[in-house]
This record gives sequence, C-alpha cells and structure tokens, in this order.
Amino acid sequence: MTLYTVQHHFDLTHLNTMGFSVSAANYVPITSDEVLSAWLMAHDTIKSRSDCFVLGGGSNLVLTRDITGTVLHLQQRGVTVVDENDTHIIVSVAAGEVWHDWVMQSVENGWMGLENLALIPGSVGASPVQNIGAYGVEVKDVLESVKAWDRQAQTWVVLKHDECQFTYRDSVFKQPWLEVDGHPQSRYIITEVRFKLLKDASLWQPKISYGDVAAKLKEMLAGEPITAVDVANAIIAIRRSKLPDPKTLGNAGSFFKNPVIDLKQLEQLKLQYPNIPNYPQTEHLVKVAAGWLIEQSGFKGLRDGAVGVYDKQALVLVHHGGGTGLQLMALARRIQEAVFLKFNIKISSEPIVY
Repeated sequence: MTLYTVQHHFDLTHLNTMGFSVSAANYVPITSDEVLSAWLMAHDTIKSRSDCFVLGGGSNLVLTRDITGTVLHLQQRGVTVVDENDTHIIVSVAAGEVWHDWVMQSVENGWMGLENLALIPGSVGASPVQNIGAYGVEVKDVLESVKAWDRQAQTWVVLKHDECQFTYRDSVFKQPWLEVDGHPQSRYIITEVRFKLLKDASLWQPKISYGDVAAKLKEMLAGEPITAVDVANAIIAIRRSKLPDPKTLGNAGSFFKNPVIDLKQLEQLKLQYPNIPNYPQTEHLVKVAAGWLIEQSGFKGLRDGAVGVYDKQALVLVHHGGGTGLQLMALARRIQEAVFLKFNIKISSEPIVY
C-alpha cells in the first residue's frame, strides 16, 4: 500500500494567489515527511528524474501555463519547541504552516524576532527560499537551520544558516539544480524550518525605523511601551492599507525587488529627483525603492485588460480575473523597460515564474 495519492488534471486556480486558471498533470498532497520521501524514492531516482514542482502557499508565484509534471503540495503541520535557555528559544515549524499564523503565534507567546514579517502571505517552507523580508528584517536574521530532502543525495539533510547562502530575496534553495523536460528543478525540498527567537524582553530592540512603522506605533500607543505584538499589529495595519487581499484581488505581493545601485549613480539621480527614496547598504551601494521608480514611470493604477498595477502600491501587479500569467509577464516587461529607459536602473521580478 502506497502512502501517497495522485490526482490527475488537477485545477490549481485556487492554489495560486494570482488566481490564474491553470492545472497540473499530476498532483500529490504531501502531508508528512514520510509521504514525500516515499513518492520521491519511487519516482525521482538518480537514474530517472521526475519533473517536480514544489508548491507551498502559492503566493510568490506566476503560473503562465499548465504544469506538465507533478505538483508536490507541502501540507505538513506542526510547531515544536526543541530547545531554550534564559534568553532564546529554538522552535521547529513544519513547511506547511501558514506564515502569518506562525508569526502571530510566536509574538503572542512572547517570542521576539518575527514581528516585522507579519501578514506576509505564503507558507513557512517557502520563507527561506525567497529569504522573505519586510520593514528592515529578513528571515535569515532569525533562521537557525532547515531540514530538507536532498534530491541529489537522495536523503534527508539539515542545512545550517550559512549553508543556505542567503542574499537579498535569494538563497541556495532558489537556485536551479538541473532541468527535467525543459523545466528547472530545485535540489532541496524544505519540510521544516528552525527559528532562533529572543524570549528575554529586556534584550529586545524593536526595529521600527523603516517606512511608516514608527508613526503608526505612535498613533496606536500614545507613548505606551512597545511590545512585539504592537509592532506586528502596526505592520498589519500598514500592509492592509497598502496591499490588496489576494482573496479579493489576485496578486503575488511585491512583484519587483528594490534595486541596489552605486552611490555615484544615486547622486546623479538626485540632481533631477532629490526625493528619490534610498537606503544605504554599504559604503558605496544604496538600495532604491522600486515602487517609487515604477510610480514615477507612470504605471501606478494602470489597468491593461485583465491585469494591472495596484492603485495604492505600484510595486504590486494585480489580476482582475480572466487573464493569464503571460499577460501579466508582458506587463512586467513593459514596466522594466520603462524604468530602465527613464532611470537607467534594471529592476528584477521576485516571484517564481513557471
């Protein structure tokens, strides 16, 4: 008796937050590590590789066509404390847990470190892939290790923080390993993430200098002491005011990465655009706001048939219904070309495109 079930010609419309109508030739719900390893050992061997597409929350994804291989939908659940001392706690979280639910569970338990990442859509297992981040914090800041199936070695592995090769919105997990039937494959399939969080409030320093966070907290608390729950609630309020709910308007969150440019180029741009938002990265490099670049290029609120740019945040591309991923990517290319023509800056997309 097999541990897994396979469904054919499976509709993925409600499993991608853009809401594009596509299907998978084969679909396997992964409810445990045993189910995953059983399917992979049977279908993804060194002698015969399988075309696998790993699906989490479907929130950082643009599907431009039907998936001809097998979708492995990670649905494992569980949150377990594995170690703690007077100042810190290490918690193991299964890949299928909803990211925002885990963030709120952590801050409500008095664990600090994830509060700035509240209301980011998606699953826990996807968070290291993209090295998700918001308001001055990235998941790499609190990640201790990742458990994954290594398709190359055909075994379970644990990758420590440094082995994950985190950079801005990137990691070893996002890098293509090989191709099967023309489709890039990931070497690692993440099933568990371990976080090292602060539990001693006297050591906590809230990171509230980024964006509108400090102003929102001042409005909410009127001088009262700040807690991690307060920071999370402030960020939830800010995100809800700027970003569309995927349940009502298809989107993949922030669609473009904030580009990093040379300080000399920034100084030249400031001669014409003195208010260009920028954030120092190193002595010679600065990050500029992609949303501002897109808005200045005239795309904020634009609608092009079934797809468009959100009217409250130019960083977000939206699907109004009845459109396709190809239409969205055509709009994304138009935006990239316009930004480059106006500012001589290349902006790259965040989501995985299939």
